[in-house]
Amino acid sequence: MKKQKGFTLIEMLIVLLVITILLLVTIPNIANHSSNIQNKGCSGLRNMISAQAEAYRMNKEKVPTIADLKTEGYIKSNKCPDGSEVTLDTNGAVVEASK
Repeated sequence: MKKQKGFTLIEMLIVLLVITILLLVTIPNIANHSSNIQNKGCSGLRNMISAQAEAYRMNKEKVPTIADLKTEGYIKSNKCPDGSEVTLDTNGAVVEASK
């Protein structure tokens, strides 16, 4: 009989065990980082809208609204990755995002 080369059942089970352990360690970390990414995305959007509101104020010499910023092309959207919206108060300052 010829000696065939290949993996034994034990070797395959060990490989599957290692892969399972790696997945169990990795998946919870990915879920935690997803919420961090959304929070940082919303923070970045607030900073960008604040800067664009200031640029609008300097160019037009009046306090903008979100609608003004959108129609003039200063921003495309005021929605955060988590679905909340960034708004401006009557002084043109960014208000915390609300759902």
